[in-house]
Amino acid sequence: MDEDEEVLITAEQLSSVVAAAAQASSAAAGEGAAKSDKPDFAPLSAKDLQSKRNELRRIRVPPHRFSPLKADWLKIYSPIVEYLKLQIRMNPKTRMIEIRTCAETEDVGAIQKAADFVRAYCMGFAAEDSLALLRMEDLFLDTFEVKDVKTLNGDHLSRAIGRIAGKDGKTKYTIENTTKTRIVLADSKIHILGTYQNIKIARDAVSNLILGSPPGKVYSNLRTLASRMKERF
Repeated sequence: MDEDEEVLITAEQLSSVVAAAAQASSAAAGEGAAKSDKPDFAPLSAKDLQSKRNELRRIRVPPHRFSPLKADWLKIYSPIVEYLKLQIRMNPKTRMIEIRTCAETEDVGAIQKAADFVRAYCMGFAAEDSLALLRMEDLFLDTFEVKDVKTLNGDHLSRAIGRIAGKDGKTKYTIENTTKTRIVLADSKIHILGTYQNIKIARDAVSNLILGSPPGKVYSNLRTLASRMKERF
């Protein structure tokens, strides 16, 4: 058909189009009425999602953290009770910290956050650093041993741990400040607290030190990564 030709609609065609439109609208109205017959439930609140039974977590306290725990008990007790609305107690017989939910608990994941917070403290992190697990959502804990990277024994193992710490802890502090993480050296175990990406960078730096890389080379790699991260953000 040419563009210049006119399209003519007769009266019969117009009436059939109007009838079809009316039929379609009535069918849509019928579907809407059928949908309205379905039950409409209100969304559940966070409190309704909780189970009626109280959840319980137990965290064992290592012997070397028992005395610091007594001194920092108020720092651990206060945020868990006031912020997360949980119940907590120290069981001196079993040497375990017990945390459980109660009627005032609002957040479903509060007990898991509290357990991670206490577990981080028991690993050796300071109470202030462990508290970040309650306030930030994207923080994680990572633990590995020196033997996971390289099998070392005796003096070789001691020297590897010494390379990670550095003189007066300089190497460890440099890795922490550059990667924005916290590192705890507990014998041959290494605990890292931070975001997923920062933990990976810190773990790579520690692994290079275990494998025998000189600290100067590790520092230069960390500076390069730090400059890239600044440019990215």
